[in-house]
Amino acid sequence: MSARIVLACRVVLGALFIWAAIAKLPDMAAFAQDVANYRVVPAALVPFVAAAVVGIELLAGIALVSGWNSRAGAVVIAALLAVFTGFIAQALLRGIDLRCGCFGGDEPASWWTVLRDLAMLAAALAVARGAPETGGATHVPFFEPVRRSKEKN
Repeated sequence: MSARIVLACRVVLGALFIWAAIAKLPDMAAFAQDVANYRVVPAALVPFVAAAVVGIELLAGIALVSGWNSRAGAVVIAALLAVFTGFIAQALLRGIDLRCGCFGGDEPASWWTVLRDLAMLAAALAVARGAPETGGATHVPFFEPVRRSKEKN
């Protein structure tokens, strides 16, 4: 896969997950209720799981957008998407009518939500496979394609 496509997927996925996390922050109680409605997390753990999901989404999104530890960020986002997809699918198969909780809004969970999450999962896996393994703050992969194209000329 071309470096530019991986870069685009990385930045778009990162921005989406940052947006998703920030959209949930103003009403964490509503997001916690969305988590509870899936009926897979014990009630006592729902507030902690909701907070953890938002924090992980934010950190992984920042990793992807910044390019710092982007492979790890992509793996974390892929894991989140696999879990989200499984939770939505099990709820739909059980006939549970619920909001997705995906972007802090009132979007109902549907099979389209599952397909969207699967598409994002494929993109996250592509980024995880194609992203350079970096950990240093001095490496700025966001500018790599620009630097490479100038070196070729």
